[in-house]
Amino acid sequence: MKTRSRLLLLLGSILFSASIVPAPAAGQDKLSLSTVVIDPGHGGHDSGCISPDKKTYEKNLTLAISKLFAEKIRKNYPDVKVILTRSDDRYVTLSGRADIANNAGADLFVSIHINAQAKGNSASGYSIHCLGQSSKQGNDLFGKNLDLVQRENSVILLEDDYQTKYQGFDPSDPQSYIFFSLMQNAHLEHSLIFAEDVADAMKGGPITRSRGVSQDPFWVLWRTAMPAVLVEVGFITHAKDLQAMRSPEGREKIADNLFQAFKTFKTRYDGSAAVPEKVAPRVKEEKAPEKAVENTEPAEMESADEVSGTLYAIQVLATSKKMKSSDPFFRGYAPTAVSSGKLYKYLILPDPDLSVTRKIFKEVSGKFPGCFIVKKTGDSLTRIP
Repeated sequence: MKTRSRLLLLLGSILFSASIVPAPAAGQDKLSLSTVVIDPGHGGHDSGCISPDKKTYEKNLTLAISKLFAEKIRKNYPDVKVILTRSDDRYVTLSGRADIANNAGADLFVSIHINAQAKGNSASGYSIHCLGQSSKQGNDLFGKNLDLVQRENSVILLEDDYQTKYQGFDPSDPQSYIFFSLMQNAHLEHSLIFAEDVADAMKGGPITRSRGVSQDPFWVLWRTAMPAVLVEVGFITHAKDLQAMRSPEGREKIADNLFQAFKTFKTRYDGSAAVPEKVAPRVKEEKAPEKAVENTEPAEMESADEVSGTLYAIQVLATSKKMKSSDPFFRGYAPTAVSSGKLYKYLILPDPDLSVTRKIFKEVSGKFPGCFIVKKTGDSLTRIP
């Protein structure tokens, strides 16, 4: 109980720190991605993963790729402020990395890492991770990526007095990860979109296998107050992946792929009150049923034509996974689902009157940290400041 209390206290402090991050002022209809923080994983006495021949360290590869990535952004977007959490071989704590991004008011956080296989050398490929809620209870916290998550979070153990600093969080104990499910990342939607941009851009690169986009409880992603992703660019334990990452040409190409993803994301981000979603055809599932079953799927939101032009609602979640309306996450509210490209956006309490929605929002926001009001016109959703 003592550990759980400390974790809840930490959750509260981080929710408070996230709430003081400046938001666009009312009436502001344009945003610009003006600051990006690039985080080269590990460093200093924390070498990260090591190649089988003991000659290559993760910390050196992540720094080299991150510097190339930063250089490309600076060259092509001189107005964008690019910050590296470290520019040399030094140790930076996980909380320190997040603090750098939060204090800079960054619009995007990209953490660069290299993966490793605990046993054997057959695993290969790149993967992109962001923080989020799974449609299956415990899936994100105790699924196939738990070993990876525990390894990346274990750098906490290198810090002095880590038990006090991280309020009892133990990266080796699966029970410590339960508290991640209490935090709804307000920037999940944008994080998922950028993650998909990275996955698309890295196709055809020097490391050919894609391991996809997943949602996992990385501490550094949870602690940042902006869209954030962690990229594992390849496996240091796989011969071909390692060869690509060791070569200057391979690192240059990986950095270019990351830059292309940044370019795509920034183009969509700039000039809008929220990142426009990728447009994809909406496909309605066919109902099979011979048998009558209880409907646990969220209802589809009525179109603007059906309800006096415009609807306002509270968006409580955006995720790549389809969820049931009975999921405990929704806390008894009846959600409506809006399909948006590869995402499902879950809205509650739709109403044609914005003033009604604003009044309800005061109560709801306490139950869903990071939720916000959206306006639905036709097939588009716009965030309301």
